[in-house]
Amino acid sequence: MINGQKVIIVMPAYNAEKTLTDTYNEIPFNLVDEVILVDDCSKDNTAELAKELGIRHVIRHEVNKGYGGNQKTCYNKALELNADIVVMLHPDYQYTPKLIPSIVNIIAQNLYPVVLGSRILGKGALKGGMPFYKYMFNRFLTLFQNLIINQKLSEYHTGYRAFSADVLRKINYEANSDNFVFDNQMLAQIFFAGFQIAELTCPTKYFTEASSINFKNSAIYGLGVLKTSLMYRLQKWGFATFSIFELKK
Repeated sequence: MINGQKVIIVMPAYNAEKTLTDTYNEIPFNLVDEVILVDDCSKDNTAELAKELGIRHVIRHEVNKGYGGNQKTCYNKALELNADIVVMLHPDYQYTPKLIPSIVNIIAQNLYPVVLGSRILGKGALKGGMPFYKYMFNRFLTLFQNLIINQKLSEYHTGYRAFSADVLRKINYEANSDNFVFDNQMLAQIFFAGFQIAELTCPTKYFTEASSINFKNSAIYGLGVLKTSLMYRLQKWGFATFSIFELKK
């Protein structure tokens, strides 16, 4: 715990057998109370390895539900276990767990209810091996979103993020896509609900075993990001209503 608050790590996993051990071994268990791993019907031994490592809460989807569908299971289980702070950590070792103490402290001290690990602050993305086309894609989409949503994030596309449980209980993440645009929809929902988001500089590394979406899926994701931003603005202006922006009661 930190400041009397229960910290739970959720790990949405798919074919993460080669990187899971390195990721898990860097988790600061002096602060982290529980780890949840959701295996989205991997073709390797991710779930079995997770159990061998001592992860108590291992859930395996018998059918692949997609990246967003995986996260829905992660957050539902974390709330079921009465988490106060939930950190999403990819088990592909692209983001270092060593930042977890800094991330959770921001939420535990009630400074911000949501924290993102940004690959763009500090110019770490290209240094860490991010493909140049993805970097440019990231910058264009982020500029567009900041203009449309009227925010100032350095990036909307990091997979390293942490939430106060109050945020997860309020936004309607179950209405989001089961695919990669889920992440972006969540941030739009968070801003729409009036929450603020903090960012920390986060080193990243790209290598063969690290998960990454191909160009085709990146393009589909980009179109989904543009659509989400426009939906946000249309509802803010009162021209339309979308279910993803309905708050839970």
